[in-house]
Amino acid sequence: MELRIPELSLVLLIGASGSGKSTFASQHFQQTEVVSSDFCRGLVSDDENDQSATSAAFEVLHMIVAKRLQLGKLTVVDATNVRKEDRQSLIRLAREHHCLPVAILLDVGEKICRERNRTREDRNFGPHVISRQYQALRRSLRGLKREGFRRVYRLRDPDEVNRAVILREPLWCNKKEEQGPFDIIGDVHGCFRELQDLLLKLGYRIQSQTGEEGPRFEVSHPEGRKAVFLGDLVDRGPDTPGVLRLVMDMTRSGRALCVPGNHDIKLLKKLKGKNVQVRYGLEKSLEQLEKETPEWVEKAAAFLEGLVSHYVLDGGRLVVAHAGMKESMQGRGSGGVREFALFGETTGETDERGFPIRVDWAADYRGRAAVVYGHTPVPEPRWVNNTLNIDTGCVFGGRLTALRWPEKELVSVSAEEVYADPIRPLADRGEDDGDGAGILDIRDVTGKIQVMTRLLGGLTVREEQTAAALEVVSRYSVDPRWLIYIPPTMAPSATSDRPGMLEHPEEAFAYYRREGVRQVVCQEKHMGSRAVVVVCRDKETAAKRFGIRTGEAGVIYTRTGRRFFGDPVVEEAILQRLRQAWDATGLWEILKTDWFCLDGELMPWSAKAQELLQNQYAAVGASAAASLPEAVRALETAAARGVETETLLKRYRDHAQSSEYFIQAYRQYCWRVEGVEDFRFAPFHLLATEGEVHTRRDHVWHMEILDQLAEADGEILTPTSRRIIDLENPGQVSEGISWWEELTGNGGEGMVVKPRDFLVQGKKGWVQPALKCRGREYLRIIYGPDYTADEHLKRLRKRGLGAKRSLALREFSLGVEGLERFVEGQPLRRVHECSFAVLALESEPVDPRL
Repeated sequence: MELRIPELSLVLLIGASGSGKSTFASQHFQQTEVVSSDFCRGLVSDDENDQSATSAAFEVLHMIVAKRLQLGKLTVVDATNVRKEDRQSLIRLAREHHCLPVAILLDVGEKICRERNRTREDRNFGPHVISRQYQALRRSLRGLKREGFRRVYRLRDPDEVNRAVILREPLWCNKKEEQGPFDIIGDVHGCFRELQDLLLKLGYRIQSQTGEEGPRFEVSHPEGRKAVFLGDLVDRGPDTPGVLRLVMDMTRSGRALCVPGNHDIKLLKKLKGKNVQVRYGLEKSLEQLEKETPEWVEKAAAFLEGLVSHYVLDGGRLVVAHAGMKESMQGRGSGGVREFALFGETTGETDERGFPIRVDWAADYRGRAAVVYGHTPVPEPRWVNNTLNIDTGCVFGGRLTALRWPEKELVSVSAEEVYADPIRPLADRGEDDGDGAGILDIRDVTGKIQVMTRLLGGLTVREEQTAAALEVVSRYSVDPRWLIYIPPTMAPSATSDRPGMLEHPEEAFAYYRREGVRQVVCQEKHMGSRAVVVVCRDKETAAKRFGIRTGEAGVIYTRTGRRFFGDPVVEEAILQRLRQAWDATGLWEILKTDWFCLDGELMPWSAKAQELLQNQYAAVGASAAASLPEAVRALETAAARGVETETLLKRYRDHAQSSEYFIQAYRQYCWRVEGVEDFRFAPFHLLATEGEVHTRRDHVWHMEILDQLAEADGEILTPTSRRIIDLENPGQVSEGISWWEELTGNGGEGMVVKPRDFLVQGKKGWVQPALKCRGREYLRIIYGPDYTADEHLKRLRKRGLGAKRSLALREFSLGVEGLERFVEGQPLRRVHECSFAVLALESEPVDPRL
């Protein structure tokens, strides 16, 4: 006997003690899918037969069932469930979570149940208990359907129980296996000519021939695309039958999917003889259908009646419904789900025109699936929190719009005329959130959060870390809509054991060689402050793409998300120079973009680190310069008098020399800034432009593009010197080391070693995107003037790099993820959670000197 159950359902096993429920459950369901009342009784009392713990046990059972249904897991309740009042509480849970309740009765006979219990030592109750349970079971038989069970199966004897086979059926709305590509079409409302025009514009081929019941259509697409109709095919427009014919033929041939709209269902009710008010365009549909044969009208009604509330497509990445679909309802089946799909959510109140006041469910949407819907006409389709309304009011003289998926391209045709007057003005989300930027919700960035990334999967940020980041973002950061990327930290190369050295290129080369990397790019490491630069072609682009409507057309911010310059005049002057350089290179057209994002170093270091220089480095240098020479002279005088000072004198002379090196090291990274021309910006990554994150391009491509910018404005833009090294070529490796020695010997900070490809997987996963290899003298600024002393180097060589490298990879993964989300047009909160997570991870206890 086949027992067909929906893949997402609440299954109640109903039967007296001894009917074989637990055995049946173990044979047909996974252990984790079964919630047993006996097991819950044991959880709370350590004794599965302790009847005094039954109330507490069922509290636990209901909690587990609720959590599983919330997560979309099929759940089986193994309890007697013979009383209606016990079943009702579980049916309520199923309804709350929009799951279908299923009853499986094990009606094997009272005699068999008694015999089985007699052989079980853990069942010490009398036969009267079985009789009472069986009587309750018998009373329930006729009313199970009325209680709300969608399917009821009754197994009448042990043989039927043994022959039973469970078949799990996908819900009608589950079409995750359909991966497209799709063309999702908004509300048609009888606009047949416009629908044909749109399909042709989308590349479909339409052939028609006349049959006994009117025209028949054969529709195909050379690329195998499939149309998805969002409902409201009927009413108001000039040719409802034509639209129905075309859509019915496309769905019949597998060229289209269709969900119902509220107008479609109202027409269906009227065709089935229900009492509905004939208004809002229904009268036009009825008038047009009177010209059709009764047989065809009956087929049209059957088609409408068979439409499914919504579909989950493309592996769960896409949901289509007429009026939208909350995350908690997606992929589920209930009256509540169908109601929401048809009408959306309302407050229960009406406006001055008598229409229901709608709840803006999209404003609070947090789902990972994109939801495409219609129902409420809008002047322009706009992404809001990963949802898109594409009803652009064709029947009201607007346009008929389609979304190409997965391309996320909008295609539309204009209405040939105004077929109906809108009863209320077309809705518009307004400027503040129309492009999906919206306002960040503190709930998204408080407590423990997990961010899913393409590179490293789920990354967890602890509650105390989010609290620290929230302080930075809420008080100091630039407008969050600019924060599409926060640069990651960078790990140093492994510690060198060469005399007097802490870092050396050979260790960086050896790391990448072990990971199977053949070529690396060595880039000069500029001593400045890390800066992210976002430049828009104009303020209109900033408003359209970033939601910035303050008149700004770009921003420069630090790696902690703070505005780099306190003076907006200086910032705008540098942004304008970058914009002009981009103009001169023609990159707007070459890369087909109206904005770009750069990562680089802004110099001089003193421009941003003035306070650090004055209060820390300069203070140490001044103190050493004032005191150490005097101490040396005093020791020399004592030595001249015959006092033994050789060891102490050597130490102080070394201190004095190290301090002089220290002062020289930090001074060469500072210069006076009197105007914009005194700044230098050295970009090393072209992170993203419209439609593309440039992680698929290698570092040579990045540097060649950025060289063009430096050539266009050599005063403010500084090119980054580099060497390409083949790690299998000893000669090139030696040249790379020599170049580093030359850079650091001339006072440079050092170099950054990167795999030539931006993203590289090694033997154990993703390799470090970059390793910094700093020079001997520069490291005095980091570790102190005397760090090269043997006793200090011995201690510093024990530094651990594991935590730093783990942090660097996680932050890099988050940065790439944030850019990808922004370029894909995902909502601000999804982009910002990546930037926020990077800021939060910066509070990890990692040695800041690394």
